[in-house]
Amino acid sequence: MPKQFDPLAQRYPSQRFPLYARGGMVNCSTPQAAAAGLEALRQGGNAMDAAVAAAAALTVVEPTANGLGSDAFALIWSEKEQKLFGLNASGPAPMLADAEKVLAEHRDADGEMPRHGWTPVTVPGAVGAWAAITKRFGRRSLQENLAPAERYAREGYPCAANLAQSWKNAFRIYKERFTQPCFDAWFRTFAPQGRAPEAGELVFLPDHADTLREIGETEGESFYRGALAWKIDAESRKYGGFLRYEDLAAYAPQWVEPIRVNYRGFEVCEIPPNGQGITALMALNILKEFDFPERDCALTAHRQIEALKMAFADAFRYVTDPRYMELDYHRLLLPEYGARRAGEMTARAQDYGPGLPPKSGTVYLCCGDGEGNLVSYIQSNYMGFGSGIVVEGTGIALQNRGADFSLDPKAANVLRPGKRSYHTIIPGFLMKDGQPVGPFGVMGGYMQPQGHVQVVMNHIDFAMDPQQALDAPRFQWMRDGSLTVESRFDPEIARALQRMGHRVRVDLDTGSFGRGQMILRLPNGVLVGGTESRTDSNIALW
Repeated sequence: MPKQFDPLAQRYPSQRFPLYARGGMVNCSTPQAAAAGLEALRQGGNAMDAAVAAAAALTVVEPTANGLGSDAFALIWSEKEQKLFGLNASGPAPMLADAEKVLAEHRDADGEMPRHGWTPVTVPGAVGAWAAITKRFGRRSLQENLAPAERYAREGYPCAANLAQSWKNAFRIYKERFTQPCFDAWFRTFAPQGRAPEAGELVFLPDHADTLREIGETEGESFYRGALAWKIDAESRKYGGFLRYEDLAAYAPQWVEPIRVNYRGFEVCEIPPNGQGITALMALNILKEFDFPERDCALTAHRQIEALKMAFADAFRYVTDPRYMELDYHRLLLPEYGARRAGEMTARAQDYGPGLPPKSGTVYLCCGDGEGNLVSYIQSNYMGFGSGIVVEGTGIALQNRGADFSLDPKAANVLRPGKRSYHTIIPGFLMKDGQPVGPFGVMGGYMQPQGHVQVVMNHIDFAMDPQQALDAPRFQWMRDGSLTVESRFDPEIARALQRMGHRVRVDLDTGSFGRGQMILRLPNGVLVGGTESRTDSNIALW
């Protein structure tokens, strides 16, 4: 008998090359989800149908990062309409939720929003996103697009290596901390054998399958204004949550105008606040003031880090639901403001406060079809499995996006009824001369805008193909002011950054540096894509 191998043992560096396709391409963090998207394309659907099929499949085959109770954002290029559309499918806080009430009910939380349980649950938007995208752009019914996901959930799928590791980490923490009855359904759903699944073991989610069928048959209505909504309401009431049927019934995703900055002749596009995509754009608006003759040098990394620190300082100060922002967020992207912030940068690492501009553990996927349509889509339960809440008998794992709200009444992002929180998930899109270049994204909390900046510059400044742009070693600035770098990061550059005043440490966990996908459309219509080498990701194409 051969020795049992460890699927996570990466003894030798491997290589991936960019892949090309004409008929269609679906890039996902799991091969099953990519296959679901390709199935939609092969059965007559377009890139929008493929995105919905892949997104629904991801709730089944990567539940450690997203679920039926997720939020979502999308950037969609419609070749027919020659326009880039934005979709904000994040949900607001329940109307019963406010900061004073949370402080009164959670006196032992040190003045912070609880991370788990029913309190941080806001209205989930992903199901609404699937319905809205299918209705506006799709060629197939929602039920048809959800069929592969339902099949995976009902018939089972083999657990992937990185998925098994994330599942084990979550189970270990949940087993220790989640002792209240409200979490029992999570263990019955995701650990029915009293443990997390092993790599290669079949996973079955029958309740999830039934719910997907009901969502498809009702075109999403049951989730917000039907039987599923009433089940969510009943569970929330039972365990003291704020979410009610009325919050769900009032919900609809918002079609929004993407925001963008010009970076060396390319338009880098993001979803506007409450998303943090503006953080990546603010950093690029600063970095455009500098020349970058080479990527692998300390000065390039230093300027990227400092620009991101400035951008985060402004984002943490101003970004929230735009109805509650104290300034017009477009002011944060003015070229003169970027130039002014660039002038604050020195050769040493600094701490930055917010400026005053002049007046005037998520899944990511991208798709393209042979007609020219392109989709950049991101979906998240936020912290791994999210709130740890699963609605009994439904498989609906709810996000904990409200954990990002502040309880400080003076903070821009303070919790208020019906308000959307600062949101970390961001899809990206590149355009040039009014035409699409292609979708890209890097998932992973506050790593996301940092990943966007690094991937965009790898492609634009350093002429890297999509695969190399994703594979290049990454850094991550942490909110405590430290800087983490991957083990593959050049040690000489890391030492130079340390001499510049950065507090550098090496992180052996590549998962903390985000997981990305990228597709570019060539002038002849051919699609070229790269996929994340740090996880179980795959490209399906034809």
